[in-house]
Amino acid sequence: MSVRMNHRGSKTLRLENSVTARALRILPAYSAYKKTYTFLQRSRRWSREELAAYQAQALSRLLDHAYENVPYYRRVFRERDLVPGDITTPADLELLPFLTREDLQNNLADLKATNYPETAFEYVTTGGSTGIPVGFYYEKGVSRAREWAFMKTQWDRVGYRFTDRCVVLRGYIVGSAQDGIFWKKTLFGRWLLMSSHHMTEETLPAYIDQIRKFRPRFIQAYPSVAVILARYMREHGIGPFPTVKAVLCGSENLYPWQRSLLAETFGCRVFSWYGNSEQTVLAGECEESTNYHIFPEYGIVELIGRDGRPVTTPGAMGEVVTTSLMNPICPLIRYRTMDAAVLGEGPCPCGRAYPLLESVEGRLHEFIVTKDRRFISMTAVNMHSDVFDNVAQFQFYQMKEGEVLMRIVKKTGYTDQDTERILRELDRKFENDVDVTIRFIEMIPRTRRGKYQFLIQDLPLDQWDTSECEKETSECEKEWRTKSS
Repeated sequence: MSVRMNHRGSKTLRLENSVTARALRILPAYSAYKKTYTFLQRSRRWSREELAAYQAQALSRLLDHAYENVPYYRRVFRERDLVPGDITTPADLELLPFLTREDLQNNLADLKATNYPETAFEYVTTGGSTGIPVGFYYEKGVSRAREWAFMKTQWDRVGYRFTDRCVVLRGYIVGSAQDGIFWKKTLFGRWLLMSSHHMTEETLPAYIDQIRKFRPRFIQAYPSVAVILARYMREHGIGPFPTVKAVLCGSENLYPWQRSLLAETFGCRVFSWYGNSEQTVLAGECEESTNYHIFPEYGIVELIGRDGRPVTTPGAMGEVVTTSLMNPICPLIRYRTMDAAVLGEGPCPCGRAYPLLESVEGRLHEFIVTKDRRFISMTAVNMHSDVFDNVAQFQFYQMKEGEVLMRIVKKTGYTDQDTERILRELDRKFENDVDVTIRFIEMIPRTRRGKYQFLIQDLPLDQWDTSECEKETSECEKEWRTKSS
């Protein structure tokens, strides 16, 4: 959920892009945080009917506002001979077109609400992991405060308090090789921000020692960064940190092999959440299950299948399409996230009446395409298997259906036998439908957000393109039959 933001912190602290900066920016809008957090303490106990009624009312307000104050949506309504009153339930949203990332970029000026002063707009961007960096607007001071209220409500489920000590292992660069210190305390000393760019075999013992001294109650991390620490600890027989109660994973897909490794190594609960910088969807696990509980107060979520129709069967996968109820200054309605998720089945034992996702499979570009054009999620690659014990890092690259290049950074002790075992394992997982070539390299670079990208997908994934499905259903089915032939 990282974004680029303007510098507003103290000149001496230089807080731009830091976790502390985000927290301090809430202070001028504390009332927005408190109001949202207090509301969520009530709404989390609402029934399914009460939540549905709230969503319908919130959607009605949003559509009235968009029609009156947002030029882009006024044009969309008029082109379709619609008025906001024609859409009375979330299901009626199908009357409106999808909003793609290209649409957002090409119409950004017209997506700004005209009833807000220019000083209220804060321009932010996503990391561009899909190849399309996306710019949009928050309401300055308010959007972040509301976001923190939702995040705090999520983390409450595993006992998080603002006073707790927390180690942060995300995409930050801290310190330098000159002084050998790659961390600093933020948020008034309660968070230990650790550099993800200096985690090597040589420096990790110092990281571990510093974490033990800090005695954190939680670790907040990109899964790919936490795995670096966990694999080192497992390989060197280092025990868990006794004070850590949970690992809070977000901003990347959490693969099953990562969850298993982190839980075993740190000896605690691994809690994952799913959201995006555009603030259109937020979902997280609960005390009782690993299903993602979608906040209906945050936004309206649709799952759209490859046939362009809503996914209604639990266990089926579709693209996440979202309508934000959070950010009227730049409304995003039926926004294509390019994320894939599996529909869950409720109710959850925790008692919340929230809609569920069984799993979040990641971005659509995180799927390998087989020879027969099936999509295989990266969850199929189990790096927790002993087959990969002598692999330091790996990355797949695909530019042709049914063929992938696997780049491997070898550990000391890697032999030809490891290559043979890996190829056999992948052949089994890909059901003999993907040809794998292995190439050895010295290092795998990170994204500019400090993440590890396990797959670079260079195929046009038009098999998932639902834009044509705004037409009649029969035309849509014909389109997909053509693409699948």
